[in-house]
Amino acid sequence: MCVFCKIVKKELPAKIVYEDDKVMAFHDINPQAPIHILIIPKEHIETVNDLQENHKELIGHIFLVAKKIAKELGVDEKGYRILINCNKDGGQEVYHIHFHFFAGKPLGPMICK
Repeated sequence: MCVFCKIVKKELPAKIVYEDDKVMAFHDINPQAPIHILIIPKEHIETVNDLQENHKELIGHIFLVAKKIAKELGVDEKGYRILINCNKDGGQEVYHIHFHFFAGKPLGPMICK
């Protein structure tokens, strides 16, 4: 069982900031910004490549949760970034799709070299 599934089942601790029947959001244990939250579906989906037509509503829901978190944390007007990695070369380390929510400082443009 993956580490995120264990967090969903409350077998591992996490600093949860949001939870409903479809998704969970919690602070990243290795933050890359002052605010670094992971938003995950409770359903185990390994990568973006594994998404199906029936996941459209779930993915839309994740973005609405991100919007809600931004408002609750007071960063909705200043700005935030949402990032998702897919597979090894895309930077994915945990094979359970997760959306990184970054905020709390100016993030600047992303430049890939």
